[in-house]
Amino acid sequence: MSLNEIDKALVMRRAAALPRYTSYPTANHFKPTVGPGDYRNWLAGLADDAALSLYVHIPFCNEMCWYCACSTKATRRYDPVARYLDTLEAEIATVSGLVPRGHRLPHLHWGGGSPDILSVADITRLGGALKASFHLDADTEFAVEIDPRLMTADKADAFVGIGVNRISIGVQDFDPAVQAAIGRMQSYEVSKASLDLFRDRGVTSVNMDLVYGLPHQTEQSLTRTIARVIELSPDRIAIFGYAHLPQRAHNQKLIDEAALPGPMERFAMARRLTTQLTKTGYVQLGLDHFARREDSLATKPLNRNFQGYTTDGAETLIGLGASAIGKLPQGYVQNAVAVGDYANRVGQNGLATTRGWTLTPDDRLRAFVIERLMCDFTFSFAAIAANFGEAEAHALLREADALVVNDPDGFLKSTDDGFELTPRGRPFVRNICARFDAYLNPVAGGAKHSMSV
Repeated sequence: MSLNEIDKALVMRRAAALPRYTSYPTANHFKPTVGPGDYRNWLAGLADDAALSLYVHIPFCNEMCWYCACSTKATRRYDPVARYLDTLEAEIATVSGLVPRGHRLPHLHWGGGSPDILSVADITRLGGALKASFHLDADTEFAVEIDPRLMTADKADAFVGIGVNRISIGVQDFDPAVQAAIGRMQSYEVSKASLDLFRDRGVTSVNMDLVYGLPHQTEQSLTRTIARVIELSPDRIAIFGYAHLPQRAHNQKLIDEAALPGPMERFAMARRLTTQLTKTGYVQLGLDHFARREDSLATKPLNRNFQGYTTDGAETLIGLGASAIGKLPQGYVQNAVAVGDYANRVGQNGLATTRGWTLTPDDRLRAFVIERLMCDFTFSFAAIAANFGEAEAHALLREADALVVNDPDGFLKSTDDGFELTPRGRPFVRNICARFDAYLNPVAGGAKHSMSV
């Protein structure tokens, strides 16, 4: 699909503040009615051989990047990090004592913040605590997010020593003017040096993240950046639209709003990146992920959770650390966001759950539909009926039929048992998902969600 096929009026009409749908319902709907007692009961109710996915949050960086909306804080002292690790180990001990003994752990991910802010000793310490507490598979995918500016050879040794086999490097943009405008100076050479440290140690699976819609960014600057990224030959590349939400992420108030690209410029940037990557041989997966044809992300069934697009099909995601979110068959749980509050709650009863959501039958049904749209761009009556029953499938089929009938933009194409998004409609998949969102408040969404283009 060329840019000529999309007119400006259409992009402006569809440029709404909408969820990224890494969950349904989305986290802004979570309620304090779900607490530690619920979490304990939900963990106790898991099947004995449950497959678990584990996310560990390290909420510290050396400095705050201005564009960042992650739950993290800047520190130049190591004492807060060391104290946090004590609390994290206590939470690990509690949760591991509640999960079924026969569980399996095929996916493990450390995010942040900057997990490589940890010292060599503490990387080894945390890895050892997790291995002693959970049953990692022989082929567990163990991924860690890396800030190249913090990486050293000793830290790379420590990560590989505990079993890390995939790394994710945030690039955003290599253009110095853009980096200065977002408070993150990170050269191509520094990024390559970190990548080489892991490749030299046998870690071959590499993901790199880019962001479009940043201040002073242009199609030309992104063209240069993606060319340099392709030189580094990562297995996976994710391109995210910058979410400017200064009401929620106060560090974003340092961003010059006048220098931010508009909706049409953002849309053109996303299309340019997509064109360059697919021409180079990467396969587009979902809305904003790309992978080499032989990578597991391109060869296995695609799913979506709080880490974005993934091959992780586990029904249960355990979140450890401040602000971490977990998903269980019964619903969602989230830990206290502030590090001090998190530590106090873990110290009092071993868990730090402060809010969550108990899934209703309708939630499960709509969550399935939205995830399949985000991953496969399809609505299938047969798939819904197989998972939820024909009566439930018929109820949503009426909504789907209404969408197809009222589709002035040519986003949808009827199929034998539902619809699929056309190439013209795929960039607007979040808009289509929003039509199945029973909780979305379009008026209040602007302060909570990013622009959909």
